Amino acid sequence: MMTILNRLFLRIKDDYLLCVLLLLFPVLLYFAPATPYEITQLINWHTISALAGLMLLSKALEDSGYLTRFAEWLLTLCHSQRVLAAGLIVFAAILSAVVTNDVALFILIPIALSIGRLTGIGVGRLIIFLALAVNAGSSISPIGNPQNLLLWQASGYSFLKFTAMMAPLALALMALILLLSFFAFSKDKMDVSVRRCSDSDNKKLFVYALLGYPLFIAAIEYHISPLIAFVILLFYFYFKRSVVMGTDWLLLVVFAFMFIDLGLLAKLSWLKQLAFHLTSLSDGSYVGSALLSQLISNVPAAIFLQHFTQDYKALSWGVSVGGFGFAIGSLANLIALRLAKQDVKNQVGVWREFHYWSLPIFIISLAIGWLLL
Repeated sequence: MMTILNRLFLRIKDDYLLCVLLLLFPVLLYFAPATPYEITQLINWHTISALAGLMLLSKALEDSGYLTRFAEWLLTLCHSQRVLAAGLIVFAAILSAVVTNDVALFILIPIALSIGRLTGIGVGRLIIFLALAVNAGSSISPIGNPQNLLLWQASGYSFLKFTAMMAPLALALMALILLLSFFAFSKDKMDVSVRRCSDSDNKKLFVYALLGYPLFIAAIEYHISPLIAFVILLFYFYFKRSVVMGTDWLLLVVFAFMFIDLGLLAKLSWLKQLAFHLTSLSDGSYVGSALLSQLISNVPAAIFLQHFTQDYKALSWGVSVGGFGFAIGSLANLIALRLAKQDVKNQVGVWREFHYWSLPIFIISLAIGWLLL
């Protein structure tokens, strides 16, 4: 028992984001008291269950070995890091607009990790740009991310009207990220003399996981993801227990405490006053929502600020830009950096490099959006 507790303590100690969230919790609870029931209500259980199901399916897809096959095929087409990165960035942006930014990352990051294992190149920067790409690409679609879905429904716009409203910003953001990727990745040829795939690749595991994605996405849309996620958990626990054991369950704890800490933060009176003053300024719905996203993430910022403004274009653009900057600006950033932990040893270095690219993109994007508005 002590061995398990010691191992758990060591894992938590090495998880810097979780440590910060745990340390913030009692401080925020002191300034914004809440009962245990109120604390549990701050957690978005729909999102937590959706993450659980996606994590299991993603792990099964990775363990099947077929993502490594796809990575090998991709490497035969792209002989330089720059071409490979550009192709994956465009694919990530398109995919995120269709299946949401979080789902796109659960599909693409295992592929990026496979490429790293096959070629020996570091994939930390590639994962960073995939996170940036899904934030940009998902912003064009009403179903691309949670904040767009919320504001699309609140605005009453049609699907096409909302898409047309977001298109100028989304396309500008994608052009910016592709331009920066030209400087971020080398034009030198990669070593593509990779090993052949093992014949022991699990075809059934691949097929079941692949079929599970659209079914589970439908379950998320119909708000039955907790039940279906539990069914998926039981399925893999019985038929392929290694998938369950290999899943990073601490990620769910991280997100649970994020919801709790951000929920308590949103209760503070000074934050409500700040939101009111920000939205009262010229272009406040745009600039204010982008800046507030840096503090409480773009989804809570969208939920919070929709009560202060009816300018849905400015608000939607602001929270989209707010997904860049600090990692906390978008949950997709945290998912990407967390999934990168599997093969990227220098986690502090990856977090530092993420902000090295993301903060300038936030500043430039904020200016671009302001000019386009």
